[in-house]
Amino acid sequence: MDVVEIIGMVAAILTTAAFVPQAAKVVRTRDTAAISLTMYALFTAGIALWGVYGAMTWQWSIIIANAITFVLAAIILSIKVRAVLATRATRGQA
Repeated sequence: MDVVEIIGMVAAILTTAAFVPQAAKVVRTRDTAAISLTMYALFTAGIALWGVYGAMTWQWSIIIANAITFVLAAIILSIKVRAVLATRATRGQA
């Protein structure tokens, strides 16, 4: 394993690990009020595309990190979408 691969793996581990506390907090509290729906939709799509890029170039550190981050981001995005829909439904009933 060369230095470039090591740097890529360390970067992937750090950026993925940095995302875990946010995902855990949202799952635990279900509070997404401070999260932008547009930002998370774009972020999740971008992560998916990074995963595709990693697969197309056979870069395992990119594939694995983005697969994990995609799952976490998709969970947060789905909780956010449910919150937005619930708010809209509540406003429609009032």
